[in-house]
Amino acid sequence: MLLNLSALLLLMGGFFVIATLYSSVGFGGGSSYLALLALVFVSFFAIRSMALICNLVVVFGSSYLYWKKGYLDIKQFLPFVMTSIPMAFLGARFRLEENTFFIILGVSLIIAALALLFQTMRVKNLEEISSSYPPWVSYVLGGGIGLLSGLVGIGGGIFLAPVLLHMKWDKSIKIAALASFFILVNSISSIVGLMTTGTFELPWLEAFGLVFAVFIGGQIGVRLSLNTLTGNSIKVITAVLVLMVGIRVLLVNGLAFTF
Repeated sequence: MLLNLSALLLLMGGFFVIATLYSSVGFGGGSSYLALLALVFVSFFAIRSMALICNLVVVFGSSYLYWKKGYLDIKQFLPFVMTSIPMAFLGARFRLEENTFFIILGVSLIIAALALLFQTMRVKNLEEISSSYPPWVSYVLGGGIGLLSGLVGIGGGIFLAPVLLHMKWDKSIKIAALASFFILVNSISSIVGLMTTGTFELPWLEAFGLVFAVFIGGQIGVRLSLNTLTGNSIKVITAVLVLMVGIRVLLVNGLAFTF
């Protein structure tokens, strides 16, 4: 066991909060798991592997509930995942330097969050209106974000959702469902990519505790999404979460600033 019991319980509490908040907008929480894990684990491979496993647990439960409620349309979502799966696999096979990894992640998240915040604050009408796009747009977005998600070791929904919300691709709840499903398939693909390069490393005792914490948090969060939050609330929460994580990852993990 790498962590003592008190440190593990504290980390489990943090993961529970992250899973609850992020699953409420269809995310797995991988970016914030990475930030917390970087504080307690030395091995970069263990950090990426643990974040992906926790992602997988959260979004598997979320995707199932979205599917039961009729928001997860496999046919509509298929173009995104058809290109994202192989690209996430390829991305996971690249061995990035740690600071490069965190700089890419932080900058990407900040740009996505600011674009979504601008779009949300500019729109006065709370009624959600969807726009139409040609099919190739879904394939290109899926492939590009899949590659990025594989590079940085998260499911990619935190990149995809702000872009689609900004584009008004569909209703917020449908985008949350797509983000959850997108994270699910890309997390699996990225884990396979890590395994094929021998870089999948998991401290099993800590993993059991953290998986339990994120499973409970994820189940609470997705039910908030389905029963409580409005479309505009989902957009605002998404943007704020993404922006906070992006700034911290860029400054603390990427550029090594200390506070």
